[in-house]
Amino acid sequence: MARRKLWLYFHGNSTAFRIPKRPCFCWVSVICMLYLLTRTDFACSSSCDCFENARTVTCLDMNLSKLPQDIPMWVETLKVSGNNITTLTRGAFATNGTSLHHLATLLLSGNNVQCIEAFAFEGLPNLKTLDLSSNRLLYISDDAFFGLHKLNILSLNTSLSYSVGNQIINTLTFERLSSLTRLELSGNKMSSLPTKLFASQNLKALDLTNNSLKTVEAEIILKWSQHEKIRVYLQFNPLMCDCSLETLYLWLENTTQVPDAGHLRCFGPERLNGTLVLKLKTEDLQCGNADLETVSYVFLGIVLALIGVIFLMVLYLNRKGIKRWLNNIREACRDQMEVYHYRYEHDSDPRLASVAV
Repeated sequence: MARRKLWLYFHGNSTAFRIPKRPCFCWVSVICMLYLLTRTDFACSSSCDCFENARTVTCLDMNLSKLPQDIPMWVETLKVSGNNITTLTRGAFATNGTSLHHLATLLLSGNNVQCIEAFAFEGLPNLKTLDLSSNRLLYISDDAFFGLHKLNILSLNTSLSYSVGNQIINTLTFERLSSLTRLELSGNKMSSLPTKLFASQNLKALDLTNNSLKTVEAEIILKWSQHEKIRVYLQFNPLMCDCSLETLYLWLENTTQVPDAGHLRCFGPERLNGTLVLKLKTEDLQCGNADLETVSYVFLGIVLALIGVIFLMVLYLNRKGIKRWLNNIREACRDQMEVYHYRYEHDSDPRLASVAV
């Protein structure tokens, strides 16, 4: 039986190519060609560098005003840094309407991000690390991190403005970030800590270094001590070593939950400036005496004021008698002076009297 030949014709630029193929090989070639032509997950944005072997895409210092929309679907690590992306809108990471299901690490440091809208990270079900460091966050929606149930590490170093500090209580609810194990809040000039921020039992590392903490409230220390797995980092805070530090000082002496406890130093008062906190003695904190001394001075001032008022009242009520008494004293003094003056005139020189005799 004669072998049959199948001829495929491809027409392009007015040129015809005729290629003899066997039936099976023909269909395989057509399928492969259609697959390569229709596959979009290997497309790479012109403003990014794609490394398919490492499953990494980087978009660095391209002055982008928004996130690129043609990120390949295979990406596992996406780094967008050094741009001018001021707002993360809802579904900002949807690539042509498709979610990045394989994305595990998202690095967005240094992009001048100021606003994170609700559901901004929607479509990233497997995201485990999110870095938003070195931005200027002015507003974070309560639902900004919605859907990040597998997020383990969240970095907000040097990103929070003063107005966002309290708002973060609602934003970082651990009911939504149930898998969060590390939270980095270094360099945000935080002077106080929201109590609700540390309600998660899964949190294992909390970085609070290089802030403006002078002390830590007893309620927060109690939560930390009850959650023995957590490690808190407090170095480079201007701790005030006075009565307000007593609870933190006693906790630091009896816990291993603060790895950098040995490096914590006093910022004030002046006599203790630069002293290691763990080198202090209880009496150095002047706990109890300072309050007592303040109360004593206040009480003394009140007593002296009452005495002064009473004295002035007595003088006012007896002003006529006092005036008469003063006049009597003046008259008595005048009479006495006149007697001395008279005797002086008559007995001015006793020696003359003895000669005359």
